[in-house]
Amino acid sequence: MALNYIWSGFFLVGFAAAFAQWLFLGDTEIFKKIIDGTFDSAKLAVMDIALPLAGVMTLWLGLMNVGEKAGAVGFLARIISPFFSRIFPDVPKDHPATGHMVMNFSANLLGLDNAATPFGLKAMESLQSLNPNKDEASNPQIMFLVLHTSGLTLIPLAIMAQRAILGAKDPSDIFIPCMIGTFISALAGIIAVSIRQKINLFDRVVIGWLGGITAAIGLLVWYMTNFLTKPEIELGSRVASNLILLLIIVSFIGGALRKKVNVYESFIEGAKGGIQTSLTIIPYLVGMLVAISVIRNSGVLGFIVSGFDWVLGQLGLSTEFTPALPTALMKPLSGSGSRAMMIDAMKTYGPDSFVGRLACIFQGSTDTTFYIVALYFGSVGIKNARYAISCGLIADFAGIIGAIGVAYLFFG
Repeated sequence: MALNYIWSGFFLVGFAAAFAQWLFLGDTEIFKKIIDGTFDSAKLAVMDIALPLAGVMTLWLGLMNVGEKAGAVGFLARIISPFFSRIFPDVPKDHPATGHMVMNFSANLLGLDNAATPFGLKAMESLQSLNPNKDEASNPQIMFLVLHTSGLTLIPLAIMAQRAILGAKDPSDIFIPCMIGTFISALAGIIAVSIRQKINLFDRVVIGWLGGITAAIGLLVWYMTNFLTKPEIELGSRVASNLILLLIIVSFIGGALRKKVNVYESFIEGAKGGIQTSLTIIPYLVGMLVAISVIRNSGVLGFIVSGFDWVLGQLGLSTEFTPALPTALMKPLSGSGSRAMMIDAMKTYGPDSFVGRLACIFQGSTDTTFYIVALYFGSVGIKNARYAISCGLIADFAGIIGAIGVAYLFFG
């Protein structure tokens, strides 16, 4: 029911905002802008997302099937199963879903968006096979989705590249702030879901894994900031990301050949599901992206930012960060929309300004919650998201608050 109310609410709130602008501001073009946006978003969902995704899905689902036959996915599942068995208690030990989730999280951490999505959809499909109520999101599916929406990215290459294009003195100076922001978001997501699912976060294994990951990230940050120059960080990140992706493909194929698996037939067998998955998600994507477009084009975000300015001004607090808020508010709704907001903030205020840097940290600290819900739950036909969206938004909110605090700490 949550998706039903949210989807309907986007249209009603957007229309109310547009009507107010027409009535009080005399904006006669606002309704045309909204309708044009709905057509553009519908086209975007099919032509720019679903159809291109079909090719990527076909490739990676085929390779994933090869990896399963080679035993690579099961190997990953066995390594991480002690931790995952605590935060995903309903997933049986050594189940393929664990390996699929590991592949998805690993690809996200490395910023490999094209690989991360097929891995994630495969993980959701595996979790759906364990779901007793196929129309309703299960506990493991909610935990997986919320972790995914927390924006887990170790190295924000796309953001650093955009900063370089716009002439930032040091394009990678937002690297550590983004890492801290996304970690805060992920941790908040885990806590929020764990409270709802009564998961014990004080378990020795959970604390060990979370502490180990935190230490590893801290060590990597320390090494990169103390022993590498900024160009070396960017070059090393790009090379490492693509090298790891290539090694995954080679290890899958090599392992399959070692086990005398027919690699080509296994690839074709897995690849057949790529187009079908892409077709399945089209209605969900069109519905959600059109609703998001109504909110974006109706000026609702502008009203919210103006409200923040007024409230903070009345309280005598700093409003220095509010011009960057449109990026934060747009990110849960639309990745391309928030990216456009980020670029606009850097162009307007400068890439090295406080607002420009904060917009970049917002972009790197959270993810597109509503888009991910539509994509991942839509791919397996889930209609009742339960508390997935609320917990995802809690993670986003924590990431936004964390990003503001980190920005003041580093650049304020």
